[in-house]
Amino acid sequence: MIVRTGLTGPFPRPEALIAATRDLDRGRVGTESVEESFRATESEVLALEQRLGFDTRSAGYLRWQDLFRPYAESWEGVAVGPLTRWLETNTFFRQPILLEPPGRTPGALVARLPPPLRAAPASAAVLFPGPYTFAEVAENRSGEADEAIVHRIGRILADEVRELTGAGYRTFLFSDPYLVVRPPRGPTAEAVVAGYQAIRGALNGGTSLVWTYGADAVGAFPLLDRLPVSAVGVDLADTDVERLPSATASPGLGLGVLDPRTTLAEDPAEVARVVRLANERRRPSVIWLGPGGPLDLLPWEPATRKLHVLAAVRQALGAGGPA
Repeated sequence: MIVRTGLTGPFPRPEALIAATRDLDRGRVGTESVEESFRATESEVLALEQRLGFDTRSAGYLRWQDLFRPYAESWEGVAVGPLTRWLETNTFFRQPILLEPPGRTPGALVARLPPPLRAAPASAAVLFPGPYTFAEVAENRSGEADEAIVHRIGRILADEVRELTGAGYRTFLFSDPYLVVRPPRGPTAEAVVAGYQAIRGALNGGTSLVWTYGADAVGAFPLLDRLPVSAVGVDLADTDVERLPSATASPGLGLGVLDPRTTLAEDPAEVARVVRLANERRRPSVIWLGPGGPLDLLPWEPATRKLHVLAAVRQALGAGGPA
């Protein structure tokens, strides 16, 4: 069994960083002080990821206000809209508004990546919104049909990936929960597959991970199994591992084994048992372990404790550290 570990979304900000950004908003401190706080916290997250033997590094994506903002602010034809609730959580994002068929601005995304990732691109996990989820949450005023927007966003993301692979980045994580929250049908499902096909063409040997959460993924597997990606992840807080469709062999499987909805740390022995069962049912080429959804739903301390579970599970499985 080949096992990989890493974060699957943003990490929470600690109280000191939250206080620093709040003080900046109120004019109590300057930008240099807050920048120092960001850099110190990013270094702490990066050191934690390295200490726990994660295969990819994220530095927490602490500077990103939400999953969509870096794209809504940098892509052409997109505006930042109203504050909107994210799934069934107490977190919010600014809804992207598609004023016209969107297009990318070369070089804009890499400048928004966490500085530690720009310094070491080969080990970085670049976080993207999945093309379907982006299209579903956006307000479409572009005049294009919804399925055309899904395909277009997939092609734009492929261009982002192509630019980043040229800069040395190798791992790309697509957060696409709406694939299971509101599974696409008909032409829209075909547009999703075509979008990820475009992304695969840009990878140049890199790794593409699609991560789903927010609903039971079992019914979406007919589509998930068609996606031309390195691995598809499911949140085991929503999906019963014993109901995963069986397969004699499959591409990589992602398992969200840490529940971001509770501060209680998981039992490594129980998690290892579930991982073995998933391996027996799917026979994947590789298993990626991580949080079921973004851990920024939790405070810093319990989120940190949960990450240690991944290292313990890897040891229990006899999978060792990064290859």
